[in-house]
Amino acid sequence: MNRQLAFIALATIAAFGQVAAHAQAPAQTAVAPAVRPATPASHSAVIDVGYIFKNHARFKQAMDKMKDEVLQAENGLKAERDRINGLMEQLKGFNVGTPEFKKLEAEVAKAQGDFSVNAQLQKKDFMDREAKVYLQVYNEIERAVSQFARDNGIAVVHRFDGDPVDATDRNRILGSITKPIVYYDPQIDITPDILKMLNGAAVAAAPAAQPRPLR
Repeated sequence: MNRQLAFIALATIAAFGQVAAHAQAPAQTAVAPAVRPATPASHSAVIDVGYIFKNHARFKQAMDKMKDEVLQAENGLKAERDRINGLMEQLKGFNVGTPEFKKLEAEVAKAQGDFSVNAQLQKKDFMDREAKVYLQVYNEIERAVSQFARDNGIAVVHRFDGDPVDATDRNRILGSITKPIVYYDPQIDITPDILKMLNGAAVAAAPAAQPRPLR
């Protein structure tokens, strides 16, 4: 009987020790599984920005509209120049030094000065507007390229000129010799993809661009 009580006592002490050791052990903090970083972009691509500008629907529309406005402005300046030339012809019919001559001479001088100022202001206005259109479209190209590159794991996009070399144009020949990209696989040319993104719905309304040849 005593041996049985001793056995029970030992078993109780052992169990108590296990519980105490478990209670004293520091709580294990749940560790979140490590998030594996996304695979870094490693591909390269090329784009012909000049080709994009030539076939960008809204850019072409803006340039065509501006050309019409430039033509109208030139016609207005031509009409004013013709008027001034008519005044100068009238001036020949007056004797130098007479009141009529001096009055008409002053009118011609003022008209010539105003003509020169207006021509310069109109030229500057059109150049500023043209630059803004170019900048706006180029910013659109950059955003489209960035989005396309992120979506397709492209790390870098190189700019290149895909126009064929004109053997009769010295500047084109020299430019082709110094171009940074000597060879590229046509499959990495994202020009058509970016052009499609930029034109969007405008593609259906605008004349279709010529298919881009593989080089």
